[in-house]
Amino acid sequence: MKKAALSGKKPYPQVKICGLTRVDEAVACIEAGADAVGCVFYPPSPRCVTEDQARDIVRALPSLAWVVGVFVDDAYSSILAIVEKCRLRAVQLHGREPPRLVESLRRQGLTVIKALFHKGMPPISHATLYRPSAFLVECAGGVLPGGNAMAWDWGVARGITNGRPLLLAGGLNPGNVAAAVRQSAPDGVDVSSGVESGPGRKDLEKVKRFIEEIRAIPPSGEIQRIFP
Repeated sequence: MKKAALSGKKPYPQVKICGLTRVDEAVACIEAGADAVGCVFYPPSPRCVTEDQARDIVRALPSLAWVVGVFVDDAYSSILAIVEKCRLRAVQLHGREPPRLVESLRRQGLTVIKALFHKGMPPISHATLYRPSAFLVECAGGVLPGGNAMAWDWGVARGITNGRPLLLAGGLNPGNVAAAVRQSAPDGVDVSSGVESGPGRKDLEKVKRFIEEIRAIPPSGEIQRIFP
């Protein structure tokens, strides 16, 4: 298995492929150069996984690979129980979680990504209230808390994260990710439906093209690494 993509400093935005449900696809995403994969623990999502599914994914990946658990308005104890069982290194809070939850989880040694929304709660303007490891910023406004595959004015996210790393999401795909990166200058990008053949099923050719598009962008400025 290729591990070069998981180590060394890169001048390109990091790539997180979210909504993984299958071991083989998670492995293939990491082999293609993704810096992290995400497992969703939100029952209304068509990409929701069980704890056993997530644990199998973690076990199949190399030790340096990052698996991010995605939660929506879950309690501290519930999140920690899943983190421990699945051996997660990072969590993504994608609901209306209060700043104190972010801080409590960080004290456990976790990388904590907090979502903010252009058209949702908490809004981008609340960046000064939180102290996460990184912010994920997307539009929202759809049925589910995530991006709902809707493209938006990505430039709104530029420079709003109070000095913390920015993970850009929402409507990204191989055809538009280069433009989105130029507009927002993120430290990383997060994609799910934009590289799928169906909910929770990744199209590995799209994954490869997505990563190739990122790598083809001329490096610009300093990249803060979200997944060391």
